[in-house]
Amino acid sequence: MSAPLFAQVNAPSTAPTLFYLLIILIGVIVLLLCIFLAKYFNLWIQAKMTQANVSIWDLVGMTFRKVNPNIIVRSKIMAYQSGLTEKDGVTTRALEAHFLAGGNVPNVVRALIAANRADIPLSYKRAAAIDLAGRNVLEAVQTSVNPKVIPCPDPTQGRQTIDGVAKNGIQLKVKAKVTVRTNLDRLVGGATDETIIARVGEGIVNAIGSADTHEMVLERPDSISKRVLEKGLDAGTAYEILSIDIADIDVGDNIGANLQALRAEADTRVARAKAEERRAFGAAKEQEMLAHVQENRAKVVAAEAEVPMAIAEAFRKGNLGINDYYQLRNIQADTEMRSSIAGTGNAVRREVAPSPQ
Repeated sequence: MSAPLFAQVNAPSTAPTLFYLLIILIGVIVLLLCIFLAKYFNLWIQAKMTQANVSIWDLVGMTFRKVNPNIIVRSKIMAYQSGLTEKDGVTTRALEAHFLAGGNVPNVVRALIAANRADIPLSYKRAAAIDLAGRNVLEAVQTSVNPKVIPCPDPTQGRQTIDGVAKNGIQLKVKAKVTVRTNLDRLVGGATDETIIARVGEGIVNAIGSADTHEMVLERPDSISKRVLEKGLDAGTAYEILSIDIADIDVGDNIGANLQALRAEADTRVARAKAEERRAFGAAKEQEMLAHVQENRAKVVAAEAEVPMAIAEAFRKGNLGINDYYQLRNIQADTEMRSSIAGTGNAVRREVAPSPQ
């Protein structure tokens, strides 16, 4: 009986060992859970103290959804501290969705706060849409509160002045400043600074070109801005044009005189070309006439060569007497003498007819 009792006393007890292992496992799980929740505890306390309404489980879910909880919680705290609530669209889900879409959550919240303080109607959906469209929504709100000035033309584009020509041909060089305010309703899809500068430049050139003389523009520079503003140049843009101020006007070249000089030079060249054409045509005509003269002279010589033969034939046939022949020779000699006296040149005495045998 003593041996079994000794075996029971010395046998290892498995129940306490399992109990201790279970206690250790529970302790490790609690420790890991505390460590896991400790990194969100500070954010949860901040949200709880500011009534931002972000639970600890929302923070845990953000981790699994790959959302940075620091940005969401601090943005929501900033919104709630400024008087924005979930009724204004600033909810935890909306902020998370905007973050996952690649938006700048703090910038959107700051824009909403600025618009709320300036009493500008701006909803969270519109602010998020503006941000996702690639526009700086905070800068847009600030520009809507404090209008900005756009130089026209933009010096960074390489142009210093806008050049226009009045009806009298005088060139004017203008520098202008355009004061604009952001139109939040047209910010998404609206044109920006480049379009405003191009339209204002076109309007200034048109206004200068409509003036009869450059003195009229110099006397009343405000007529340019009034004429440009009447065209409604801010249509389809993200801005509302408040004013167009003419900063400087300089008188440039006399474009009309330069054009007239160039036109006169071109006309001179055309006239010279036509004169040269007529001279060449006259020279060709002269050579053609000379050729005709030579041809006619050849015909005359050929005809004169037939005269002696005709006279000889007349002698043989008895149609021409000796008295007629000598009378013809006398007339010929008298004609040659008169030609020599008149100075028409030495006449070449031709043998009209052979001497009668």
